[in-house]
Amino acid sequence: MIAYIDQHKDRYGVEPICQLLPIAPSTYHAAKRRLPSARAVRDTELKTEIVRVHAEHFGVYGARKVWRQLHREGIAVARCTVERLMGELHLEGVRRGKTRRTTTPEQTAARPADLVDRDFAAQRPNQLWVADLTYVATWSGFVYVALVIDAFSRYLVGWQTSRSLRTNLALDALEMAIWRRQAQLEGLVHHSDRGSQLGFKGSSQHRLVGSTVAARSGPRRGSSSRGSCEVGC
Repeated sequence: MIAYIDQHKDRYGVEPICQLLPIAPSTYHAAKRRLPSARAVRDTELKTEIVRVHAEHFGVYGARKVWRQLHREGIAVARCTVERLMGELHLEGVRRGKTRRTTTPEQTAARPADLVDRDFAAQRPNQLWVADLTYVATWSGFVYVALVIDAFSRYLVGWQTSRSLRTNLALDALEMAIWRRQAQLEGLVHHSDRGSQLGFKGSSQHRLVGSTVAARSGPRRGSSSRGSCEVGC
């Protein structure tokens, strides 16, 4: 809030801005007169060293290697502090390996409407399920995981894992959720991001109709843009 006032005070003035914000002008002026805390001073010093170490190693060092280099130079600092300050500085290291994609947009396929309109609040169980795909690095390689979460309780109602990103992975997680709930699912909305892995079409829809939920009360499907945040996914 203090930074916002500093940014706009030359244009609008301090008092008019404070009238709109929940802060008194005296509070703002007191904050400006207050000396920086010991932590703020220390953070400023550490940021200078972090930027230096990161630049000296061609921008490839992440928080762990920057932290170790600082310790080698006799600068005592916690690793979590380095991670926090590098986040504030928008610095990160180079990651090995190729980037994994869990959602492949399919521009030519028909897209279901966003039935929730970006509102993931649910008033009861089995009103809104959200689904997503992710991957987990293991000692034997990457494992893809499909998840279905009940937005009301944030409870994981269905999941499935696979070594490959197959189309049925998302369907299997949804059918597991339907089987586990064994309840009346009238009006349920199943929401996923937009991608060919989660696009239920053709024979995939036939599998849903043939599941434990009757066709007249089957889940309605909605989607959102690729990479959008779902509830807890």
